[in-house]
Amino acid sequence: MNKSERLAAFLSYLLGVPGCLYALIVRRQDSLARYHAKQSLGITLVAVAVPIVWVIVAWIVAWIPLVGPSVAAASFSLVIATYVLLIVCWIVGMIYALQAKVQPVPVVGRWAAQLPV
Repeated sequence: MNKSERLAAFLSYLLGVPGCLYALIVRRQDSLARYHAKQSLGITLVAVAVPIVWVIVAWIVAWIPLVGPSVAAASFSLVIATYVLLIVCWIVGMIYALQAKVQPVPVVGRWAAQLPV
């Protein structure tokens, strides 16, 4: 793998969605860049979905008398823990991209590799 392929793969993590679009559109022929763009996109999708799911679940749980609002508020710690885990996945993905490894990031990597992008 040459430097430009590793750079494109790294940019997909560093720049987020614009980096993924660059890797998927401009560097379409680079398998390394495309793979890491999918990984980065998977991390981004999970980062967007988790708070939305939390809002829906917390709203439903908040209707439980007495303990509902407390449980709904306390469950936000799960969102924070997920974001900490996603930051670790993001850093690991950048390291893999710079090392030119085609290896899934922890937790979301196997799912993200199957994205039909």
